[in-house]
Amino acid sequence: MSDRQLKVAFHTLGCKLNFSETSAIGRMMEENGFQKVSFDEKADVYVIHGCTVTEAADKKCRQVIKQTIRKSPDSFIIVAGCYAQIRHEEIARIKGVDLILGTNEKYDIPGFLKDLEKRPVPEIHNCERNELISFHPSYSLGDRTRAFLKIQDGCDYSCSYCTIPMARGRSRNQRISACIKDAEKIAEKGIKEIVLTGVNIGDFGKSTGETFHELLKALTAVKGIERYRLSSVEPNLLDDKVIEMVANKTKILPHFHLPLQSGSDRILAEMRRRYKRDVFSSRVKKIRELMPLAGIGADVIAGFPGETEDDFRDSYNFLSSIDLSYLHVFSYSARRDTPAASMEGQTDSTTKQRRSKKLHLLSEKKKLEFIEKCRGLSVKVLWETEEKPGYIAGYTDNYIRVYTAYDSTLEGKITSHILRETDENGNFIL
Repeated sequence: MSDRQLKVAFHTLGCKLNFSETSAIGRMMEENGFQKVSFDEKADVYVIHGCTVTEAADKKCRQVIKQTIRKSPDSFIIVAGCYAQIRHEEIARIKGVDLILGTNEKYDIPGFLKDLEKRPVPEIHNCERNELISFHPSYSLGDRTRAFLKIQDGCDYSCSYCTIPMARGRSRNQRISACIKDAEKIAEKGIKEIVLTGVNIGDFGKSTGETFHELLKALTAVKGIERYRLSSVEPNLLDDKVIEMVANKTKILPHFHLPLQSGSDRILAEMRRRYKRDVFSSRVKKIRELMPLAGIGADVIAGFPGETEDDFRDSYNFLSSIDLSYLHVFSYSARRDTPAASMEGQTDSTTKQRRSKKLHLLSEKKKLEFIEKCRGLSVKVLWETEEKPGYIAGYTDNYIRVYTAYDSTLEGKITSHILRETDENGNFIL
């Protein structure tokens, strides 16, 4: 390789977990003499950290790969992560890709860069699914106002529509003591909020004999970190002890994201989810009893194979009846090698789009209702960056996006406010 300092640029697609891992890999590259630059800049090496949760995610990753090759055909192109783990042969057909690294191998990118000569055929390095047993600690720094801390990886669930266990292996985590050390490193950078990420964070402790509740209790003692936000937690893994800890106004924020996926018990069984909708409603009820204005969101899939109009109506009516703050709506995406892809009764795209639109409208209705309930509420806002001309944006502790006149001194600070005025889109303006 050249004696000059080589430049590396990253593009991350997908979940918060991917962002935390990209940040960790970026620091490793800098430790090995590379200069990290923006993906828009000219670089010697481009790393595309892909996602494969839906067909749309696969398509987006392929688009980014091809755009990068057209932009900089002489640069060394690496595709890594979940997409590379299970779709490496597909990626290898894209002319201009040099290196394809799976879930484990992406953590050793410097080791694969003995030279940066363009490869006539891409090198592929990925292990078997049963070899995905190592836990690679990761946390983000410098990318956003908040940091993402990876506390868990992999999944032992076998949902009929999901490829994530194939891409990331079985559930595993590092010990609480190691999580604390990572949180302390984040605190040293002056970051005030940590988002706890993983594939199935409620499963934390399974590989170390510890519990999710014990982790949260230990993290609240870390000096300098004022807020912890939970990413998605399976409803059957969200126990009363965790909900009560949040209600006791610890540093764990009153914001819960629960992946429901369907409000129909019949469809939940077809999805191979590990709960019925009564479990979900009991968790929402418990949260609302203790925290009436907590932010509560849910994932829901529209158009799962075999979902009849009656099933959808059953699911929609259930969602309508539950006191949620918002929905994350996904149209079902058939994934190769999953049981759902070969099920009878595949839903046509027009029906999926219609059902998805109806759920999006329901989500918007719930969001506006929640905003109205919070009018007059005293909140603390963590300010981020200028999002639209003249305004800085931030999040309340219960996950409401708010805006105020731009002031650079606010970035990264937490300030107290009362929610009163909203704009024409229903957003609070402070």
